[in-house]
Amino acid sequence: MKQHTVLDSPYGPLTLVAEDGVLCGLYMTEQRHRPSEETFGDRDGAPFAEATEQLEAYFAGELQDFTLRLRLNGTPFQRTVWDRLRAIPYGETRTYGELADALGNPAASRAVGLANGRNPIGIIVPCHRVIGASGSLTGYGGGLARKQRLLDFERGEPAGALF
Repeated sequence: MKQHTVLDSPYGPLTLVAEDGVLCGLYMTEQRHRPSEETFGDRDGAPFAEATEQLEAYFAGELQDFTLRLRLNGTPFQRTVWDRLRAIPYGETRTYGELADALGNPAASRAVGLANGRNPIGIIVPCHRVIGASGSLTGYGGGLARKQRLLDFERGEPAGALF
């Protein structure tokens, strides 16, 4: 059984989705690959108390590592990539190529990029920490402006207005 809630954040409204009480989605407005709202289930904030608390602490600069139970629905390769994303330290970045190397397949940077783009739990599974080989911001399901703001925030730099 799925349920959802919407949390206001400095990066716009975030839709949290849980399946059987376990977080399985965090979607931003206008996010690429955002599922249809009809798949989110009933609106009920009860299953999201811990996620809300940790996200609020993160946005306040008080939390760097999330400790939530997650249900990452995807292919085995996608789940492996998403696990690697969770290992990128707060305030740091990795390139798609570095992630492919860490997976033991240096030629898989494009596949890593595709898996990164399908990440169903943004921010908590920090796909915003992945950049292009040249250091450029390349792709982000929530938009490049939001990606830049998240990276600036984690580096302690002033962030420009998003909206």
